[in-house]
Amino acid sequence: MGFYNKIILPKVIDWTCGQSPTMKQREKVIPQASGDVLEIGIGSGLNLPFYDATSVKSVIGIDPSPEIWKERDGDPDNLPFQFRYIETGAEDIPLGNNSMDTVVVTYSLCTIPDLAAAFSEIRRTLKPDGRLIFCEHGRAPDKAVARWQNRLNPLWKRLGGGCNLNRDIPAIITNNGFEITRMQTMYIPGWKPASFNFWGTAKIG
Repeated sequence: MGFYNKIILPKVIDWTCGQSPTMKQREKVIPQASGDVLEIGIGSGLNLPFYDATSVKSVIGIDPSPEIWKERDGDPDNLPFQFRYIETGAEDIPLGNNSMDTVVVTYSLCTIPDLAAAFSEIRRTLKPDGRLIFCEHGRAPDKAVARWQNRLNPLWKRLGGGCNLNRDIPAIITNNGFEITRMQTMYIPGWKPASFNFWGTAKIG
């Protein structure tokens, strides 16, 4: 699946993640970021237009896929804040301890292979009084939808670059050293097995 993963999949992911309902979700959460920001799984930079330049000093975006980053629109050098892209996964973040005011993760927890390692790195890089801002799709509360998520997940994961339909987002966050301080949930418009969203903020527990 080399050609698919390197050529086709990045375009599919960029198109899917750039749909209007998902972009509206990004617009809800990204302006809350402040100070020095680390964005986990920046993809093609779809969140970048929503950062508030009056609150954000710098953004460092990490992603293990340079192919997806190449799908971006616009020149990141023209952003109204300092920006740097680093090609790396969340399990190994090349930043100092307690160096970030905000960590942002949107539609990426579904794909991270080693969540425990990733959250260990997030806690390490986040300042003690820093915030985690998240917006993710995951396990639906309706049993019928959840059953379809479980049935479809093996194939979906293979075709979707490791994306899981059925991850329990609140449990992932709270089981990895964070306390959720605010969270909202809803089905956004779209295919139900992939459209139940969780978004909010958390702090180190």
